Amino acid sequence: MAEFNVNLRGVGAVSVIDVKGYLDAHTAPELENVFNRLLDQKQYQVVVNFDDLKYISSAGLGVFMAYVETMRENEGDIKFSNMKENVYNIFDLLGFPILYEFFKEENEAIKKFCDSSKF
Repeated sequence: MAEFNVNLRGVGAVSVIDVKGYLDAHTAPELENVFNRLLDQKQYQVVVNFDDLKYISSAGLGVFMAYVETMRENEGDIKFSNMKENVYNIFDLLGFPILYEFFKEENEAIKKFCDSSKF
């Protein structure tokens, strides 16, 4: 089985999920557990850091689709950062850039949440 690790950490009011390795049908439930924990804690501002992700399958992509609506209904969102070109190409092919915001660096995505919370 391919290696996959997920780490959840807080940066202010933003939850950052670091994903590492291979996100596929076998490992997607681990990421789903993290999102369920965030919903239980009413944490709706999420940045997913892809810096160490090597591969993502359609099952992995489906995890984000399953949770984004709930996050947005609660004035949050899921933003992506530090994505390698090969991983970004999969997201791009499926039209994700229309639905999600992508950032080169994690701190840019976090800042976007901070900027949007100021009226």
